[in-house]
Amino acid sequence: MKSIYRKFLECKIDLTSLGIERREEDVTYFCTPKGASIIGWAGVDGTHYCFIRGFGEMVFAISPMNAAPDYVRPLAKNFTDFLRLLLAVGDAGALEQAWQWDAAAWERFCEENPPTVEQKKIMDMIAAQMHIRAMTDPWTYIHELQANFDYNQIPYTEDFYDTDLNPEARPQMPEWKVYFDGNFWSHHGRDHAGKEIRIEKEFQWAGRQWWIPAAYSCGKGLVVDFCMRVEAQAIRDFIERWNLSVGRDSYEKFTKDQQMEIEREHPMLLDFRPQLMLNGQSIALSHGCSVSYNPCLPKGIVDEWEAQWAVNHYGLDTSQGWVIYRYAFPWYGKRRVEIKSLSLTMEPELVSIPGPHFMVKGPGEQIRFTHPGNGQEYTLTVEEIEKQTLSRNAFGSDAWEFPTQYYQMCYRIHPDLEDSALSVVDNVDSDPPKQRPMEEAQPEMTPGIAAVGIIGGADGPTSILLDTKNQGELRIACSALHFTQVDSVEWRIIFHEKQFEEKSVKLI
Repeated sequence: MKSIYRKFLECKIDLTSLGIERREEDVTYFCTPKGASIIGWAGVDGTHYCFIRGFGEMVFAISPMNAAPDYVRPLAKNFTDFLRLLLAVGDAGALEQAWQWDAAAWERFCEENPPTVEQKKIMDMIAAQMHIRAMTDPWTYIHELQANFDYNQIPYTEDFYDTDLNPEARPQMPEWKVYFDGNFWSHHGRDHAGKEIRIEKEFQWAGRQWWIPAAYSCGKGLVVDFCMRVEAQAIRDFIERWNLSVGRDSYEKFTKDQQMEIEREHPMLLDFRPQLMLNGQSIALSHGCSVSYNPCLPKGIVDEWEAQWAVNHYGLDTSQGWVIYRYAFPWYGKRRVEIKSLSLTMEPELVSIPGPHFMVKGPGEQIRFTHPGNGQEYTLTVEEIEKQTLSRNAFGSDAWEFPTQYYQMCYRIHPDLEDSALSVVDNVDSDPPKQRPMEEAQPEMTPGIAAVGIIGGADGPTSILLDTKNQGELRIACSALHFTQVDSVEWRIIFHEKQFEEKSVKLI
């Protein structure tokens, strides 16, 4: 018990009218710090005031109804200052909320909510019996205290990290272990954690700085962590160029073509496929995952805790952005292999580039366009376009009804291009499926026909109906699916190409 606080209790002054009531039994919340000694309660929203073991006489406000991470904030360096703050305002609730007000808002509140007669009576008793005066500038005092406080030092109970009690919980960092059948979040199976092999290889590729700190030798294969550094200024420039803000709505305000350009220009988005040569023999990639650390997010918006965990573990510069990729490669034999040499090839994946939009009325129409990569002119010739209808059960679900009306367009490209270099898709989304009664008919299968439905894909929704016989140079594009047939389709061309050359790096 703090000596000044004990002296105050001996005065038997009731602070209820000032917003602090004592209770026979204190019930703590998920965000009540470990080692808290509760002073009193606000009476609403679970707000309470306390000392915390290890912080001396400092007084804290705990506000369970606040948004993360603003559950706990210091109010006073000691209990004497806390009483002086009460003498200045007459309301503990105003002290608890001061962090979210500027000086002008604070002044307005104080002018509009002067102490009542009852509150003044209690304030006079505190001043006389504790021999103290009111704080002269309470708003500045509180803001300076909170601005210089290290919130990472607050100890919490296990309840704070329980996502059932605290949906915003960020789990305590576990011991760093890497498994073959796992990721940054968890692992499955009964395999043991891999043995770390320090690599610490640094290199430049795709306009970014890379660092491979370590690989992990596991029972089933080798796991390698790739750390891609992204300059914070590049992230800020990208956000400013596209006028981005946090939230899904910010992204959806852009057209599909703009979204494609955003994804291609995003400094923290880079798809690649690593290839390893172990002791002179290639080992195939099995699976992978990644986490991102973005230092440019607004205050109060946090990255995944796993990203912070990885950044801290590898001692990465937190003033810059990082994407940490984790890839797993099975051993080429049934047993763990002794590593004598290890080399890496970074192979970029294809990126999508928006092309021209067009509409067609019938066969024979031609659309001329220029490839943005090689500058060559091409001609798309429509061979056939017609309305089509899928079987109502083509998706193999008796619980949902899917749209079935679409257009199928057959076309040729001259000069010819590889299939992976270009695609033609509808510019609108498919209609969303509808739930239907379970008693309706079971799925029907059409021999010789393969039906694939893609609703809400990255390059726009499409449905592909392919005859499994040879098509030669003939290509097929299918529009979005609708419950009612539309009159026309706005098609768009999407180019696919690699932005960077491959790069080989010797690791061991």
